[in-house]
Amino acid sequence: MTHDGRPQDIEEILLGGPLRHTRAEVERLSGVSDDYARRIWQALGFPTPPDDEVAFTDGDADALREIKDLLQDDLIDEEMVLQLARAVGQTMGRLASWLGDVWLQRLGEAATADVAAALAATGELRPAFERLLLHGWRRQLAAAGMRAAATTASASADPAAGVAWLSVGFADVVSFTQLSRRLDGDALAAFVERFESTAAEAVAEHGGRVVKTLGDEVLFVASDPGAAAEIGLRIAERFNADPEVPKVRVGMAYGEVIQRLGDVFGTPVNLAARLTATARAGTVLVDGALAAALPSGGYDVTDLRPRPLQGLGRVRPRLLRRAVTDGRGGARSSG
Repeated sequence: MTHDGRPQDIEEILLGGPLRHTRAEVERLSGVSDDYARRIWQALGFPTPPDDEVAFTDGDADALREIKDLLQDDLIDEEMVLQLARAVGQTMGRLASWLGDVWLQRLGEAATADVAAALAATGELRPAFERLLLHGWRRQLAAAGMRAAATTASASADPAAGVAWLSVGFADVVSFTQLSRRLDGDALAAFVERFESTAAEAVAEHGGRVVKTLGDEVLFVASDPGAAAEIGLRIAERFNADPEVPKVRVGMAYGEVIQRLGDVFGTPVNLAARLTATARAGTVLVDGALAAALPSGGYDVTDLRPRPLQGLGRVRPRLLRRAVTDGRGGARSSG
């Protein structure tokens, strides 16, 4: 089968089959009501097509049928499915855009102007990408299960309410607005990729979790305060070591947070964000709770003067640095 790059060819390859059903037809085939099917479609991030538009595949009907079967389980209700659909839509939307950018960049590097060849290659590679995606999802699901088990075992947590004690941190690129004006699009994209990958590596190395990235900022969490300290210091150090790139500042706080749909909420999140905003370039600030929870030795914590933080009143930040030995077995500040 040949492809010339027409929209219907692209859809057929990437969706695994042609568009052949209207909304009413796919709802009839799946047995899902019009209102609920519409809500699922919107939760996934798509506008509802007109009633007479052929916009759905056999795969869409199968997916709705799977949802109907899932709803027969007592543990699953319609609201839960909508929440998961929203999470899938947002996560997969970003992943698809990311993969699309990488794929287009690689095609450009290869000087490939043959759309038909590009589509054929996409069709051949799609099964491997799907297997990789499924395996990555399983690994992440296993990790989430282990975190849930640890939260349940904690005497200070309430898993039913999504409450846990965590270290929360923000890493923020200093003067990112000026940087975006100075660099062209390719150079700026390369720096953002470097920043996000560096932060993600540091978080993964110490058993934390990246909650989300916002271009010039990364939000992460870690259950162990010592691990959080290492994450924050590693991120700052890696950018301090290169005078050719902007520095990164980090703010972290420790306390009770609410975990919901992969995100985190609560006073520690707000406090970490405010500490990041007030930190100097290349430094790491922590709150008193995180400073008190750090293991002895290995870190130098310096009390700074109290300062007003929006919505939080006057707060005394602590400057976190790595302690170094003085040659006689003792420790001294690294800065």
